[in-house]
Amino acid sequence: MNTRKFIWMAAFVAILTVLSGTARAGSLGSDILTMFPKDSGELAYANLKEARQFPWFDQLKEQMLPPKFREFETFLSSAGIDPNTQVTELAWALVLGKSTADSGGSVPSTDQIVGVALGQFDPASAEAYFTSKKLPIVKVRTFSLFAFGGGSGPTDLFFFFIDSNTAAFGQRQELEKMIGVRYGEGQGLYANTDFSALVDQANGTGTVWAVLNPAYARLAMQQLVPETSQFPAAAQLTSKLKAMTISIKGTSGVDVNFEAVCGSADDANTFAALLQAGLMYRKYQVGTTNPELGALLDGASVTPAGDRLDVKLSLTNDQMQSLIRRNTFAVTM
Repeated sequence: MNTRKFIWMAAFVAILTVLSGTARAGSLGSDILTMFPKDSGELAYANLKEARQFPWFDQLKEQMLPPKFREFETFLSSAGIDPNTQVTELAWALVLGKSTADSGGSVPSTDQIVGVALGQFDPASAEAYFTSKKLPIVKVRTFSLFAFGGGSGPTDLFFFFIDSNTAAFGQRQELEKMIGVRYGEGQGLYANTDFSALVDQANGTGTVWAVLNPAYARLAMQQLVPETSQFPAAAQLTSKLKAMTISIKGTSGVDVNFEAVCGSADDANTFAALLQAGLMYRKYQVGTTNPELGALLDGASVTPAGDRLDVKLSLTNDQMQSLIRRNTFAVTM
């Protein structure tokens, strides 16, 4: 699931910021953010220019980036654009189907993606290439949407250039919504005031950051601390989660922050107790087989503050390198 990809990608980029010694906050302008769909379930950002400085990026990026972005890279490469040097920043949103979005307490099972890549592009050369190869091109307003594959299936990927520094990719339905927003014919991200307020809060807080709606927040919580599912009250509390933000920043080490927006202050306090118990149980489980992970869990801070629940991890370079050696980040998607 894409949320799981983001969580592990976030940890991955955190490794990179440790070794660079500094953290540069990743920030998107409102002109980019407003194009994303009003019904975005997750919005995530990664500074790829910073990440590519390190030798294991190519080895791990297959696990860390959304699968559709790999198709987008293939698009660009075929048109003579080098995504490894010309794409510097990446942001994407996941959009749930209506049936899942309306189901209280559910977690995502299917979704669509729409993303924006920032960098240096040559739109005219790309269109000339696709035209010469007689590949599918769909005209929407003034934009040319290039299709990967047949271009007729509901999950087929398209991309188009907004300008020479901005390209968008995703399923056609979501890209047409994005274009509609640009022409004032649809509602963008800022029409969802609750979600966009959290996006503005997270924007610029780290090299990697994300905002998750209730469904994706529930999924993330299940994946972060699965042991909490053993407690009877956990399911009821996770069903009340309103959102989650994730940010990563590093100096001499790495600070990872997860903030859950709970249903009430009482829920946040109860959830904090459950998470602390779950982390303690997990630490006991891995105490002898993975002492580095045990030390990491022991250093986790779980703090309720009003209706918010903050989970903070402070990691050392040695801890992160040990986790990589143990193949901790090789998750099954």
